[in-house]
Amino acid sequence: MPKLCATGEAIGRDKVFEILGDHDMLVKPKRKYQRTTYSNHSYAVAPNRIKGTNPSAPNQIFVSDITYIQTLEGVMYLFLVTDLYSRKIVGYDLRRNLMHYGAIRALTMALVGVPNPTGIIHHSDRGCQYCCHEFLALLSEYGMVPSMTDESHCYQNAVAERVNGILKLEFYLDAAFHSCSQARYAVQEAIGTYNTIRTHWSLNLKTPQEVYALAA
Repeated sequence: MPKLCATGEAIGRDKVFEILGDHDMLVKPKRKYQRTTYSNHSYAVAPNRIKGTNPSAPNQIFVSDITYIQTLEGVMYLFLVTDLYSRKIVGYDLRRNLMHYGAIRALTMALVGVPNPTGIIHHSDRGCQYCCHEFLALLSEYGMVPSMTDESHCYQNAVAERVNGILKLEFYLDAAFHSCSQARYAVQEAIGTYNTIRTHWSLNLKTPQEVYALAA
């Protein structure tokens, strides 16, 4: 779309999808569903601390979510951490189970290179991976502040959900991969392309990496 704009063509994302739909060129999304959030637990939950707030720079608010990747060797789960200001995926972990270690590894990756994580708000749903003692202890260790969606309000983590959708629909992570190793490679490539090549209208047609680097 940026190339079209450069030639003087006034066209947006919705118009592109309309044209593709008119010519039967859209790939129909798969309807399979894999549950990733288990919120019926006895752990304490944090309040929603980002409601009505907007970050003014990177490393102020991280949003996390989990999605699933299909392979012929079984389902894998992708734990993602996204910087809310820049939309950059700053941490991830792909594993074959929903254990909280995936959330811990993704957050640990996200904090690499962050000089002072104290005060960063970590926002997520109420899944047990983010409410368990080990994960909250990690947040406390780094001086981070937990934040969670209100009960039955997954839309309060909309940016994280949107990133999941982009990776699946635009970078084909909704495909069924032949092996776990192939899925790992595809995830790495998709996240690299998302961060450094895909521009966002919400970022004035800059990439997440550009916005993150300029403002960090």
